[in-house]
Amino acid sequence: MRFVITGKNLDVTEGLRTAVESKLGRLEKYFVGDTQVNVTLSVEKERQKIEVTIPVKGRIIRSEQVSSDMYVSIDLVEEIIERQLRKYKTKLISKNRDNTDFQQAFIDNDYDQENEEVVISRVKHFDIKPMYPEDACVQMDLLQHDFFVFCNAETGDVNVVYKRKGGTFGLIEPSR
Repeated sequence: MRFVITGKNLDVTEGLRTAVESKLGRLEKYFVGDTQVNVTLSVEKERQKIEVTIPVKGRIIRSEQVSSDMYVSIDLVEEIIERQLRKYKTKLISKNRDNTDFQQAFIDNDYDQENEEVVISRVKHFDIKPMYPEDACVQMDLLQHDFFVFCNAETGDVNVVYKRKGGTFGLIEPSR
């Protein structure tokens, strides 16, 4: 595995680099040798944050963890990614997808699949009305939701607005 470690508002010390490489190096048993792991360490006030992104065959394995101690954040992010990998492996096998990014031992191993099945418990139907993204944000706030699906009045495409950390909004548009 190749680690690309960067710091925001933080100097990446040799101790931090060693902790990241040793903890996330445990994930090497899942991936082939040339897999790149992008790690960003940052400090915002008293929040120690680690973001890990691992691109694999058109998908991204990603986790972000925050705590008051960077080493705790590193431990947490490794556990989350390992859990995500087990879920992703189930999808790979069930759909016979390309799994060349992963080691065969990981694919062959039968992990305990307790409570990892996705269950859709409710389906909602609603009319999608044309509106501008700013109006969709207002509607989302009125409904007290974290996201809102709407038809963009300018483009005619289905878009999604969502709340981001820090109180800002995001817009998801289909690519052309």
